[in-house]
Order: sequence, then C-alpha cells, then structure tokens
Amino acid sequence: MLQLPFALNAADKTPLYEQLYRALVAQIRSGALPAGTRLPGKRTLAGQLGVAVNTVDAAYQILAAEGYLEARQRSGFVVQETWDPAPPAADREMAARPAAEPPRRWRFDLGTGGVDTALFPFRTWGRIQKELLYAAPELLGHGHPQGDENLRQAIAGYLAAYRGVDCDPDQIVVGAGTEYLLGLVAGLFRGAEAAVENPGYRRVRTILENNGLTCRCVPIDDSGLDAAALAQSGASLCCVTPSHHFPTAVTMPAARRGQLLRWAAEGTGRYLIEDDYDAEFRFDIRPLPSLQGMAGRRGPVVYLCTFSKSLAPSIRIACMVLPPELLARYRETYGSYANTVSRFEQQTLCRFMEEGHFTRHLSRMRLAYKNRMEALAAALQGTFPKAVLRGKHTGLHLLLTLPGGPGEAEMVAAARRAGAGLTGLSGYYMEGAETCPESTVVLGYAALPDRDIPALAAALGEAWAI
Repeated sequence: MLQLPFALNAADKTPLYEQLYRALVAQIRSGALPAGTRLPGKRTLAGQLGVAVNTVDAAYQILAAEGYLEARQRSGFVVQETWDPAPPAADREMAARPAAEPPRRWRFDLGTGGVDTALFPFRTWGRIQKELLYAAPELLGHGHPQGDENLRQAIAGYLAAYRGVDCDPDQIVVGAGTEYLLGLVAGLFRGAEAAVENPGYRRVRTILENNGLTCRCVPIDDSGLDAAALAQSGASLCCVTPSHHFPTAVTMPAARRGQLLRWAAEGTGRYLIEDDYDAEFRFDIRPLPSLQGMAGRRGPVVYLCTFSKSLAPSIRIACMVLPPELLARYRETYGSYANTVSRFEQQTLCRFMEEGHFTRHLSRMRLAYKNRMEALAAALQGTFPKAVLRGKHTGLHLLLTLPGGPGEAEMVAAARRAGAGLTGLSGYYMEGAETCPESTVVLGYAALPDRDIPALAAALGEAWAI
C-alpha cells in the first residue's frame, strides 16, 4: 500500500483539504509521485491521515480539475504527466543570490545626480497642478506625440532667450529624460559610428551601443572635445557637452565650437548631439550660446536639455530640438509613439514658465548654489591649502586635486569610511585611465546642506591627512 510521507496539521489555520492538496502537488512536481502512480482510495488515505473522507475528496477533486490527477473507473485517481516549472540552473543561481542592497545613504552626499529638494517650488507647482486637475479633465486624454504645443512654444521661447537656440516649436520633442530622447535619436543612426567624450558620462556610450551604434572615444583637452581626434575617429555622429563638460567642468570656447561645426558641415550625414548639461547654472558670466544657435535651425545639431536639475530628477521632463531633415526621419520612425510625459506635468511646467515662475526659480537656485559652492570651496581650501579646485564657474560639482595626496583610490576609500559619498575622476575614463590627473576626486554639492559643509571639511581633513 502506498504511504505518503507527510502529515496534516490541525493547528494550522490553513484548511486541511488545502494542506493535503499542496502536499500532493509538491510530491507530484518533485517526481516523488511519478506519472502513472495510483493514489490511495479516499477512505484509505483518510484513515492514514486521520481526517474526514470529505477532506481527501476535496483535495483529489481540485487536483483532478487542475490536471495533476485523472479519475479512472475502478482504478481511482492516477497521477498525470506534468510540466516541471523548476527554473533553469542560471535562474536558480540568481534566485539564491542575496537581493541587491538599496543605495547607501551617506552622511555627506557628494554624488553628482542629486539636487537640493528644499529649493523646489512646492507651493506654486502644487497650486498649478491642483488647478489643472479640476479645470482641465481633457488632460486625461492623449496629447501630441511630440508634446503639447503650448509647452513646446514656451520651451522655444525660453531656449531662444537664455540659450540662443534657434528653432520653431515644431522642431521640439518633449520626452521623459535626455537618456530616453538620446535613445530615440540613436535609433535613427543604427550601424553608424559615434564619437563620445573621454572622460565622460558612461551612460551615453551605453545608450548608443544598445541602439546599434559603434562608439569611438575621443579625448578631452583644456578646450573640450579634441576636434582633430574627432576628425580621425571615422565617426559620423558626435555627442558633446560644450557648455559644461562632465566631469572635467571644461567650457568649450567659441573657436573649438566652430571647429566642431566645420567637421559636421564638411561630411555628408554628420551630426552633433549637443547635451546642454548644467548650462543654466553659470555663476560668473552669461554662458556662451548653444552650438545649435551657432549652427542655426537648419544646422547639423541635435540639441538636448533637461529640467531634472532645475526642478527635480523625478519630474522626468526633457526636450530635444531636431533639425528639419532629422525631424522628418523622426516622425517617419516614431510618429505613432505616444508621448512619455504626463500631460498634467507638461501643462504644469507650461504654466510655470508662461507665468514667469521658472526664470525666478532659476535665479533663486543660482544664488543658493553659488553661495554653497563658495562656502564649500573656502572650507576645502582652508583645510587643504595646496588643493586645486576646478569647476567653480559653472555646474553643480567641483574637481579637487590634492598634490602629494594619498592617491585617488585611497582618497575615495578614506572619504567613504568617513561617511562622504564621492567618486574618483578615473572612473569616468573609458580608455586611457592612466592619463587621468593624480589624486583627483569629483565632489557634487547640490544635495549637500549648507550646515554640513564645516563638518565635511573636517571629516575629509582627517581622512586625507598628509
């Protein structure tokens, strides 16, 4: 007589028939009860387990309904062939690994992706959103694939006034972040070769390669991306951050910008993708106009900018400006795509810009970040008199070089032990990391509270004692 190797627990809140059902499923799926096995009769199994016949009957009926058993006349219930849903070995190995830990919360957050959330215009933004929620139910429906027309008009006006961008609102595409928009542009150039800045933002290379492009690393010098190296790279597409290069903080002068535009104009099908990174945070003088503005609305430049730093990273609103030739290709390829930004967010930003709140908000942010940068620079220079600081004129991070310091790797490790989350400059090199300046780290200060600056300087002073 078949004996089943389990017992039911009357103290368990799970019904006995369900306990029996689960136990039999486990036996069948593991192979302990192979196909063709005849199970004990209902009265027999009920006697073995000390339960009512109805309990066994209920479990058998569920198993038969799900295909684990077949009821046969004069034979009772027989186990059927089943598919084993056990995951492949690679999946089992992955499942056995510990779950990824959440990002560490540092005592001093010196990452480059944060912002000061205390500067967000909560009251004004919330008021506009609330008004729209009640007054504009049509925003629950689909909008224009490139973004709502009035938002694109507001963005075009802002970009013309503050970044010298020369475009028609029809050339603007609104999307959920510059990475998403860059991926769309890359999809128009599958199979091409693209030049990327080295050192630079690694994710740009990842996005391009994920969309079928081959990337060539082009070095950065004191004027930005090396135009001569670009000409020798064989690339037909070039991603560049002329206003504020990340991470070296170099601002590209007009002469170098002209060289890049000349490179694009001299070759068929060549384009520059201009990421206007951190251009709104210039602390000394008005920034140079964009490359797109220098080239004109029909020039070979795709312009990208985001509102993540000026508002908040979670408000995923960015835009790109396409030259007419690429705009036609974009509409042919992506014209049926729905826009990826909520229309309520689009219209909130639109009114925020139209009513003048955005430019006033940027002015407040520039002043707050400028004061923070100056306080941080003064504290670091006071602690490390020989330190070299770069990037004070623009953007939201500094480069600190410590002559005679312990070396970049030890600086990063010691800072993290002291609770300061920062990175070394060499981590942004995709090739030739040996040319990276020694003992240099990247310090983002947007998310660093002003009150923590003295304590940070003291902590780094102890960590990097020389």
